[in-house]
Amino acid sequence: MDIKIGARTWYPDISQEYFNKCLGKDRETTSVSLGFRISGFKVFDNQESSYWMPDKNVVHGYNVDEARLALRKFVSSNSLADSIPDCAFASEVYGGSKGILAQLLELKAWFETQTLYHLYSSSVLMFYENESVLMKGGDDARAQVKLIDFAHFLDGSSVIDHNFLGGLCSFIKLIQDILESSDISNETNTSQFKNGH
Repeated sequence: MDIKIGARTWYPDISQEYFNKCLGKDRETTSVSLGFRISGFKVFDNQESSYWMPDKNVVHGYNVDEARLALRKFVSSNSLADSIPDCAFASEVYGGSKGILAQLLELKAWFETQTLYHLYSSSVLMFYENESVLMKGGDDARAQVKLIDFAHFLDGSSVIDHNFLGGLCSFIKLIQDILESSDISNETNTSQFKNGH
């Protein structure tokens, strides 16, 4: 999954035409409202035994709720055609000491102190190995987070990149919310099972 980070994707000293193009995209997507937008993703559908990849134009049109839904589908085992993702892989992929959340928090810690660069239109790429999650007892999703797309970076002039950091914090919060809601759901399911319901 490719997540473009920052509420503002344009950089200083650009043409008015490029500024208008970037501002339009930022306003039409969740860049302004969330501080990030999903640029694209591909997920293996276990029930269909094939990859599912929504059209780029559809993804760019996601609102806040659709972005949240896409992040839930990214870690679900049920058919992607289902309207309610089960988030079965959330704890293995997003959680744990090697999960996506831990890696995002490391990246955040770096951005809280680094003042060398300001990144514009850069992305976080996150992925995991589906086979590792599906193995019985497999708790190593081999989830990874990579910082990509460095075409537009500028000298930070000894100032923290609040645009990137703010978007990253918003993204982290959404991942934490998904983890917490999947933990509550798992506890409820376990409790119901123990009580015979």
